[in-house]
Amino acid sequence: MNYAWPTAEIAVMGAQGAAEIIFKREIAAAEDPEAKLAEKVQEYKEKFATPYRAAHRGFIDEVIMPHETRAKLIKAFKMLENKAVTLPRKKHGNIPL
Repeated sequence: MNYAWPTAEIAVMGAQGAAEIIFKREIAAAEDPEAKLAEKVQEYKEKFATPYRAAHRGFIDEVIMPHETRAKLIKAFKMLENKAVTLPRKKHGNIPL
């Protein structure tokens, strides 16, 4: 089970680095590059680095509140307590070369 809190940032890279790469031309063309970078970092966080987007795409199972964490983990562990994983039979063994 994959859970995330609402404040989690789920992205390939941090918002700062991603904004610097994605919006490089806009930042360079701005009158105040530092303010523009801060604006684009915030925009990236709101648009792409939210756990809700990751949940929508199936990367995490649920966005939970921090005070629900213990109960959710206990429930997940109980559900998986007797899980048995069976592997398929091997078709071929190791052939001596």
